[in-house]
Amino acid sequence: MGEILSLAATNLISPIILSFVLGVVAALARSDLTIPEAVAKGMSIYLLFAIGFKGGAGVAAHGIDGTLVATIMAGLLLSFILPFIAFYLLRILTPLDLVERAAVAAHYGSISIVTFVAATSVLEGRGLDPEGYMVAVAAVMEAPAILSALWLVSRGNGNANVDAGLYREILFNGSIVLLVGSFLIGVITGDKGLEKIAPFIVAPFQGVLCLFLLDMGLVAGRGLRDSRKDLGFGAVIFGIVMPLVGSLVGLLAALAIGLSTGGAALLMTLSASASYIAVPAAMRVALPEARPSIYLTLSLGVTFPFNLTIGIPLYAALAGSFVGG
Repeated sequence: MGEILSLAATNLISPIILSFVLGVVAALARSDLTIPEAVAKGMSIYLLFAIGFKGGAGVAAHGIDGTLVATIMAGLLLSFILPFIAFYLLRILTPLDLVERAAVAAHYGSISIVTFVAATSVLEGRGLDPEGYMVAVAAVMEAPAILSALWLVSRGNGNANVDAGLYREILFNGSIVLLVGSFLIGVITGDKGLEKIAPFIVAPFQGVLCLFLLDMGLVAGRGLRDSRKDLGFGAVIFGIVMPLVGSLVGLLAALAIGLSTGGAALLMTLSASASYIAVPAAMRVALPEARPSIYLTLSLGVTFPFNLTIGIPLYAALAGSFVGG
């Protein structure tokens, strides 16, 4: 417990977390502080490209082996299974109807790439470098949860509008294309390619991440401020409990595969995070009757800050205890 508290305290006073807190406070205080949408989009593109390229270069140095394949398969399986856990947990904790439970559940089977990036930064700062191919695991965990949620609605005689357009939106979502594409460029060019553009994607990374999390804090704060009436106490509890449940499932998978401490902590983080980019876009098409004020505020306004402040240090400490290192 002492190690977890120490890690949490260190994490809370990091520039990354404090930038997020600044954004939340500014939004709750109704400050006119804003990040232009074009700038926020540019930072998002930069972060996705940087993390994908570095992950690909890591795979090139590591090589393809059974552990890599097993980890990717585990990521796919986790993304399919976690929505079912979330769905039934929501039934216990909230009065939400079937469609809204499924929409929320989809977010908690998919992943938050920003949480992934923040966790990677924290782990590398502690000398717990995760396997480079974890970025590929993040990419494959984006979409399967959406299909699980639509199956849950279909089974319950809901109205799931599944068509070719939705599948195309899932598979060719911009964040997935950029992440996978930059990852492949990193695999092809390897360490030599990374060395050439390191001044661009390595040195500025932390500063760009701070500004991006400032913007995320502004968005989360506005969501909490404007959507409190739509969130019940049970939903908020779910937004904290589900990441803990997901992280434990991720830990079991990491132990079965034999990941390093950093890799295990990162798989736990992926399993504990909740999407607020790819899945909301899909839900607007597939389940338009589900309220964004529920699923988006839960994922971005409750689970995202929980993971940033408490979750990531907790997952790192648990991984250290069970995996070692």
